[in-house]
Amino acid sequence: MRIRPATAAELPLLQDIERAAGAPFRGLGMAAVAEDEPPAPDVLERYRRAGRAWVAVDEVDRPVAYLLCEPVDGALHVEQVSVHPDAARRGVGRALLAYAADRAREEGLAGLTLTTFAEVPWNAPYYSRLGFRVLDEAELTPGLRAVRAHERELGLDRWPRVCMRLSDGC
Repeated sequence: MRIRPATAAELPLLQDIERAAGAPFRGLGMAAVAEDEPPAPDVLERYRRAGRAWVAVDEVDRPVAYLLCEPVDGALHVEQVSVHPDAARRGVGRALLAYAADRAREEGLAGLTLTTFAEVPWNAPYYSRLGFRVLDEAELTPGLRAVRAHERELGLDRWPRVCMRLSDGC
């Protein structure tokens, strides 16, 4: 699995990956999540320019998954990780998260954080298997509290959500 920075020309592909990766949420009664629009091109470009948008590519160098992140309160916060269903269950998401964990270590950051749906099998239970742990309310940093507040404004709390942290590598 090769992971590299996303290019500007690939940003529309990242949106396509996001749409395809969201489709399975329909089967869980989460149509609003499935139909949610992917990050806008200018948002993706902001992550790309900051060096915080990475892609996992196939044998012809075409992105099949991506990860967006940014530092939040001394950790590298995974804003989004999406794998195209055609590339699912092959360790692609795990490879992206391991890559992000390596970057966090290189930058002297205290691991990875993310927010996710608590009861979606390929969300919190998956991240738990990779070594992430759920943070209780008292452990949330100001930045994570702000992330959660924004998610509530977006209506994501219609389904249980959690903040998680990985202190060691995937």
